[in-house]
Amino acid sequence: MSRQAVAYGRRLLALAAALAAAPVPPSAAAQGHVEYAVVGPEGRIDLPADHGSHPDYRTEWWYVTGWLETAGGEALGFQVTFFRTRPDVPAGNPSAFAPTQLVIAHAALSDTRLGRLRHAERIARASHGLAGADVADTRVWLDDWQLEREGDSYRTRVDGEGFAFELALGATQPAMINGSGGYSRKGPRPESASFYYSVPQLGVTGTVERDGRREAVTGLAWLDHEWSTALLDERAVGWDWIGVNLDDGGALMAFRLRDAAGGEVWAGGSIREPDGRLRILAPNDVEFVPQRRWRSPRTGIEYPVSWNVHAGGQAWAIVPLLDDQESDARATTGSVYWEGAVRAIRDDSEEGRGYLELTGYGEPLRLPGD
Repeated sequence: MSRQAVAYGRRLLALAAALAAAPVPPSAAAQGHVEYAVVGPEGRIDLPADHGSHPDYRTEWWYVTGWLETAGGEALGFQVTFFRTRPDVPAGNPSAFAPTQLVIAHAALSDTRLGRLRHAERIARASHGLAGADVADTRVWLDDWQLEREGDSYRTRVDGEGFAFELALGATQPAMINGSGGYSRKGPRPESASFYYSVPQLGVTGTVERDGRREAVTGLAWLDHEWSTALLDERAVGWDWIGVNLDDGGALMAFRLRDAAGGEVWAGGSIREPDGRLRILAPNDVEFVPQRRWRSPRTGIEYPVSWNVHAGGQAWAIVPLLDDQESDARATTGSVYWEGAVRAIRDDSEEGRGYLELTGYGEPLRLPGD
């Protein structure tokens, strides 16, 4: 099949997803459309059972980011995200093609040689074995892209235009349960929340291919698994988030949600010490202070790509590997965002590496299913 035919097919799938995720008028909702499960403070994450998919919730994602190094010492960043979303489609629809679940995948490689991000995306209905997300354990796929958990390790494979990677991610620590037993508040209202855990300090081995040339790589990665029905407060237009593998074996996750004026709607996070002690951060424990900004030559969106982040009484300067780490995912999720590899600096010394995500800077963020 030609590349043009594949691109046309993906545009059709994106259109179908947009139609399926369109708001349902009140008269239709009254006729028995989807009743989603709700995240509540009484809920608790139970592992390993919760490694799998949660199809009764509206939106879910498995998100892997990390730093890689080639044999020649070149630093690369990588990201792969699988979204599962349940559109508001009647459960009783008898058609095998009804989009009762959609799978969306984003992948990117922060290429220091190229000086910018390489990005690819896909979308499909979860049907006919072409895409899906298992309930029993982490196994989510879309065509030949995949993320799968095997024991305490993960494997992922993606193949985009001009780049591909196949990586094994070995756990060196237990999962980090964020919030109160996994219940992670994202706003003043209790239902503005998700169930959320992270797996930091994943050891990485595998290969990266760029423009037909394959190289062995090693590195360190971070995995997030999060599911929700009403994640964002109605005032929130986007968020700033970091996940950092600290050099001493600890882990830092911090976020804030912003309103249209740039004010803070909510904040939170987690710090795990090298000895395993976990500190859950309240809104007043976290502060994001923007420093240097960068404007995209493609979209004209300006992002604060460098930050001072204060979390739990500690402070780090967050500095990007590359300025140009913008992802244009309007064909699948309707959003443009900045997501890239960063260093965590304190007292002029690097103390960790991770990823920074900036959403809602061009237009208010649209989550899959919105």
